[in-house]
Amino acid sequence: MTDLIAKAAMDRKLFEIIAPHVEAMGFEIVRVRFMGGKTKTVQIMAQRPDGGIEVDQCAEISNTVSALLDVDDPIEGEYALEVSSPGIDRPLTRMKDFDDWVGYTAKLETAELIGGRKNFKGVLHGTQDGEVLIEIQEGIVGLEFDWLVDAKLVLTDELIAESLKARKETGAIDETKFDEIIEDSTSNQED
Repeated sequence: MTDLIAKAAMDRKLFEIIAPHVEAMGFEIVRVRFMGGKTKTVQIMAQRPDGGIEVDQCAEISNTVSALLDVDDPIEGEYALEVSSPGIDRPLTRMKDFDDWVGYTAKLETAELIGGRKNFKGVLHGTQDGEVLIEIQEGIVGLEFDWLVDAKLVLTDELIAESLKARKETGAIDETKFDEIIEDSTSNQED
């Protein structure tokens, strides 16, 4: 079930080459994408099992992946390698992602029309029996994971607040390095 992690044939090939090594380093791959065109790009999104990742860890993964791809050489010609975190409005690519982000707003897209639509935006309610549960205006619907072609969190104030809280709790944000935030009471007043 890596279709959302690595959709296309080249994505899957790259995933097969790098996944064992990246996982052995203690990271999870969230998504792999190969983008052709004038400048070929390999995009890898990764995280620690607890969900975070730092810039130096991305660099460590990049160095490892670069060496692996130099040896295996699956891409003809030059390409750029990008390793990053999934970001706040992250893609949801694994069944566990839908359970991890229960209560948050997401956009899901299916390959085929389901009930006359392909796009579903609503609040995640986890998974059950191989289905992703999402509450849309009509109620809670279950979509087979295999029907999905794209899924991602929607950037909301609640999601941003939760992300900042998590970074603060893990020590990723050291508030002692910042000045005190002072709110300007005049900024909300009309002239």
